[in-house]
Amino acid sequence: MLIDTHIHLDAVEYASGLQAVMDSARDAGVQSFVLPAVEPANLPVVSRLASEADDIAVAYGFHPLYIDRVGDDSLALLKTQLGNHRPIAVGEIGLDYFVEGLDQERQQAVYAAQLVMAREFDLPVLLHVRRALDDVLKHLRRIRVRGGIAHAFNGSRQQADTFIKLGFKLGFGGAMTYSGSTRIRALAASLPLESIVLETDGPDIPPAWRPQGPSLPAELVRYAAVLAELRNEPVEKIIDQTGRNACEALPGLERYLRRA
Repeated sequence: MLIDTHIHLDAVEYASGLQAVMDSARDAGVQSFVLPAVEPANLPVVSRLASEADDIAVAYGFHPLYIDRVGDDSLALLKTQLGNHRPIAVGEIGLDYFVEGLDQERQQAVYAAQLVMAREFDLPVLLHVRRALDDVLKHLRRIRVRGGIAHAFNGSRQQADTFIKLGFKLGFGGAMTYSGSTRIRALAASLPLESIVLETDGPDIPPAWRPQGPSLPAELVRYAAVLAELRNEPVEKIIDQTGRNACEALPGLERYLRRA
């Protein structure tokens, strides 16, 4: 089961050739794509894309980089969307302290509100975490959810172990392909395989062999090969186990698997 657990198919980088991007990925063996929303305005866009293909699973949530577009009315809209449409997860949500000028207090309030919704609807979450791991974990300890995926994980081994204890899988993708990403590669090599899922985060985080981007889902099989090399394990085992991990992290994902 080769599953791209995080890809923004609605991104402008794909707009002129989305069908070709998807067909290429399918031909390469990708069986499912998880498409998260990021702001109120693209909720209907991701919904439409998911409705047009049986192998796209949608998540609804508001990304911290778009915090200035999220008001109380937006949170009410999100709650209605979650209740009416039962997505695969609440996401992409989280905290971003890397980008300057973002209101961290407002970020935390919106993040916490979405965790409460995830708990209410018994849904996993897709987490965005940059320079904010401790605060993300602080809220997760306070507002327990059914787990999910910490995508593009870039924390310490101790933080990784904490996420795993809280029921989360950790997403690895393009960053893992760079020889200079020593900490990420060390984690990919040493963490329990049962805790890892694959992702592209397309169109972002392109791989080392094509750093100009955009990241393409067809390259997920090469990400699996990189992970297999780092772990000295067969690529078939990597693909099978990371797919199983994705389905465990996101209950219901199996119904979006495209069968060969």
